Amino acid sequence: MLKISEQVSIPSSEIELRAVRSAGAGGQNVNKVATAIHLRFDIEASSLPERYKHKLLKLNDSRISTDGVVIIKAQQFRTQQQNREDALKRLRNLIRSVSIPKKKRLPTKPSKGAKRKRLDNKAKRSQTKALRKKVDYD
Repeated sequence: MLKISEQVSIPSSEIELRAVRSAGAGGQNVNKVATAIHLRFDIEASSLPERYKHKLLKLNDSRISTDGVVIIKAQQFRTQQQNREDALKRLRNLIRSVSIPKKKRLPTKPSKGAKRKRLDNKAKRSQTKALRKKVDYD
């Protein structure tokens, strides 16, 4: 059971964990032991609330395939248990990221002082450039 929040949790049966061989350096052991973990989680078939599913499917995240399956490969650690915990933690963080409501942006306007300062700087810059021109003596 993966606990997301007080009200939301995912049964272990909905999360597919498979041990595979890790990529990269690691000496002789890397070719013998399957320590990396492939986690697969089907968003559509899960028991998550609909709002979580909708927001997850709308995410532009490379870990979510076009079929709506979250795929996480954890191979940071040397042991299978640590990689399993890391993969589950990353899934939990992904789901929690969509549960936090985005703050609505309040439109703001520049202050009078800021407007005045900007116009003064423009006038000063204009004067500087005007002084660079050739002087016409006629």
